Amino acid sequence: MKTLVIFALFCGLQLAAQDMKSCPMHKEKSDHQADVEKHGDMAMGFPHDKTTHHFRLLPDGGAIEVTVNDAKDAENLGMIRMHLKHIATMFSNGDFSVPMFVHSEVPPGVTEMKDRRADIAYTFEELPTGGRVRITTANHDALNAIHDFLNFQIEDHQTGDATQP
Repeated sequence: MKTLVIFALFCGLQLAAQDMKSCPMHKEKSDHQADVEKHGDMAMGFPHDKTTHHFRLLPDGGAIEVTVNDAKDAENLGMIRMHLKHIATMFSNGDFSVPMFVHSEVPPGVTEMKDRRADIAYTFEELPTGGRVRITTANHDALNAIHDFLNFQIEDHQTGDATQP
């Protein structure tokens, strides 16, 4: 009897996995994730699978953090820092073309962040194994836009980061 129950559970799990593979929404999500990773690698200049991204929501804004997975990876460490310095400058100028390219859409919050760019500061900071773009504001509307933008990044990059400050 125990063997029959285990067999039935195994078959049920196999069917559920097969249903996920044939589900058009699951395939669309997988295709989208592959596109995000491919576009991200092109835009950033370093491979996503050798780095870790985090998007932090903070009471005064947030942070985009990227680190190398291998502390000895000097090449990608340099590329991360160069990319994040560039992102801080672009965002300060109201240029969000990189996230729009990576995600194939205008991320939530971007329009407001462009409109309120005088109220938002973008600062590059080095981390021991990477870097971060620190985003700060004292403006309530800009803060909401920053959090919308970072929450979208968390979801689309599937980082599992906290979605509340």
